[in-house]
Amino acid sequence: MLDFECWIVQCIRKQFNIQNLTSEIPQRPIIPTPSPTMKKTIAALAIAGLSFQTYAQNSATVYADSGKAVISKHIYGHFAEHLGACIYGGLYVGENNTKIPNTAGVRNDVVDALKKLKIPNLRWPGGCFADTYHWKDGIGPKSQRPSMINAWWGGVTEDNSFGTHDFLNMCKLLGTEPYLAGNVGSGTVKELVDWTQYVNHDAGSPMANLRKANGQDKAWGVKFWGVGNEAWGCGGNMRPEYYANIYRQYATFMTDWGNSSKLFRIASGANSKDYHWTEVLMRDIPHNMLEGVALHHYSVINWDKKGSATDFSESLYFKTMQEALFMDELIQKHSAIMDKYDPKKKVALIVDEWGGWYEVEPNTNPGFLFQQNTMRDAVLAGATLNIFHKHSDRVRMANLAQIVNVLQSVILTKEEKMILTPTYHVMEMYNVHQDATNLPVEIKTNDYVVGSEKLPAVSVSASKDKAGVIHVSLTNIDINKGQEISINIKGLKAKTVSGRVLTAAKVQDFNSFDNPNKITPTAFKGATLAGDVLKVSLPATSVVVLELK
Repeated sequence: MLDFECWIVQCIRKQFNIQNLTSEIPQRPIIPTPSPTMKKTIAALAIAGLSFQTYAQNSATVYADSGKAVISKHIYGHFAEHLGACIYGGLYVGENNTKIPNTAGVRNDVVDALKKLKIPNLRWPGGCFADTYHWKDGIGPKSQRPSMINAWWGGVTEDNSFGTHDFLNMCKLLGTEPYLAGNVGSGTVKELVDWTQYVNHDAGSPMANLRKANGQDKAWGVKFWGVGNEAWGCGGNMRPEYYANIYRQYATFMTDWGNSSKLFRIASGANSKDYHWTEVLMRDIPHNMLEGVALHHYSVINWDKKGSATDFSESLYFKTMQEALFMDELIQKHSAIMDKYDPKKKVALIVDEWGGWYEVEPNTNPGFLFQQNTMRDAVLAGATLNIFHKHSDRVRMANLAQIVNVLQSVILTKEEKMILTPTYHVMEMYNVHQDATNLPVEIKTNDYVVGSEKLPAVSVSASKDKAGVIHVSLTNIDINKGQEISINIKGLKAKTVSGRVLTAAKVQDFNSFDNPNKITPTAFKGATLAGDVLKVSLPATSVVVLELK
């Protein structure tokens, strides 16, 4: 037998675990230049799916006829805090601004971009800022509103020109539901109760009359309410047992006041892997006064030295991905605690702060948390959303931090200029999953290896919308290798496949004000469909969303 033929036989034997294919196989392969005949053999083997570089194969099964849980659109929520240039200059430029087109002071270009993103909810005014914010300072004539110092973020003077009316009317422009974070840390029960009456009570109460006197006749009907924020830290440095009692007090007096939909009250939940916090809240708070429990987790490699947003090594990239994929374990363990007290899953897990967190951009205010957004962040977003889909039976809301100019934002602004980040494009590509039925997925994936550590290279999620169309989203976090994956679609006989891909030449690439379209989605040609088998060639460091009809 020829040496090259022997080598091919060895490949076949390793691929299919055949021990005694022939007795003529030599002990070591010798790989000469192949003859024309051998080239044809290689081509045939390639068609059969044999890889000469790796014997492992990415494979998955999507059960198209077995979905139960719905991927709530609210998983695609966002977060706007009075922090740096998120509100002032990002969302709001003031009614008298003649350089930047606006509606009641809110930037038109940002509104248009966010409408395309289909954001389902927006959390405001914080964050840490929420537990220093007194909402009555932000209503009435703007010239008469008192100023305050934003002690948490940069020590700047806050003039309260963007308040409750401005935010809730902006949400109307965006077509999104507001999520108000109440002040528990430095506020009072009466203050939060007055706020619920002010925005939700149609008529006949002092707060409704005050709202009407300020120019808003009809109540907004706000459903989502956070009862404090990070009570374990900037929200008061409380112990969980103490906060559970405080929550019970506040929630008791938060009533519907004629609102057509029941208030959805969200408790300030755990910091990452503080499972004891979740245990105490689920144990000590009656579930008839608790609709959601929050969870905060950022993909940070080191809180003391977070690393650059754009100038990072493969080792640092790998560590960021480790923290991002840790979200899966966090959700599993917090959900297991919730299942013990709430087996019917009536209380939602709300991941209302998540995303990548790095050092601020050079020569910017450290308290403003302004960072660039690279292809790393796009892959992080895709992988995280796949995790949320997987746990959609319990995770029913999430909020990316933050929406404009802060942390892993989807939009960056600079005076009259605006750019869309790679994360924006992933959120836009993935919004086809909103309110679709999550489909169970089983996956076997190659590893992405750096040094002695490894992570699963490929993640997959799938959903079926109300029209019966299936969407499959995939990420490849490996920055060095493309990945081939074969997906068996059980219970569907699709005829066509189409899709888009987001990738870049380097994982450090980003969209800048000088080059705003360096990273944008393009048509994807790397998927083929034969019967119920979908084969996909994923580029290195990529996010792909496919549609099957």
